[in-house]
Amino acid sequence: MIIKIKGDSIKVSQFLKKIDEIQTGGAAKGFLQNNVVKINGQIAQGRSTKIRPGDIVWVNDTLIKVESELETI
Repeated sequence: MIIKIKGDSIKVSQFLKKIDEIQTGGAAKGFLQNNVVKINGQIAQGRSTKIRPGDIVWVNDTLIKVESELETI
């Protein structure tokens, strides 16, 4: 799966909302306690951890590549 983001980064809580895993940013804390979120192979340290274009994110068993909305192929 490929997700495009605006700007140079997005917080884990915003990212989880964008991919419809949670409904509110506050729900990210509970989600991170009960699920596995890895960014480039490292477990996310909290809901404020930044995700940047080019990062590979695992949410449980789902692989997500993060790209900038400005990238063109």
